[in-house]
Amino acid sequence: MEMFLEYLKAFAVGGFFCLIGQLLIDFTKLTPARILTFYVVAGVILGAFGVYEPLVKFAGAGATVPLTGFGNLLAKGVKTAVMEKGVLGAFTGGFTAAAAGICAAMFFGLIVSLVFKSKDKK
Repeated sequence: MEMFLEYLKAFAVGGFFCLIGQLLIDFTKLTPARILTFYVVAGVILGAFGVYEPLVKFAGAGATVPLTGFGNLLAKGVKTAVMEKGVLGAFTGGFTAAAAGICAAMFFGLIVSLVFKSKDKK
């Protein structure tokens, strides 16, 4: 039963992020690229102020998987690197923290591009 509640919380929070994105697409003139950028920046800001971490503890993957989670990861990496390396950490911390996720996305993107053929829209 406890595992079901974890899944339910992750689904509810992740679904809420999707709901906000869909509402922004439907009722504003924002492009999907701008909405994605907004989500990453919102995650950075919320992570920098320490507001996002309680949401991660509550929702788990429902908060870490969306783009706001990526922004939070960048903010956390920068914060940690600045404490360890000083000002130089502001430039390297985000890359260090997100390196595994970025590499995985590039690797699997390459694999998918080799397996499937792209087609023009008709």
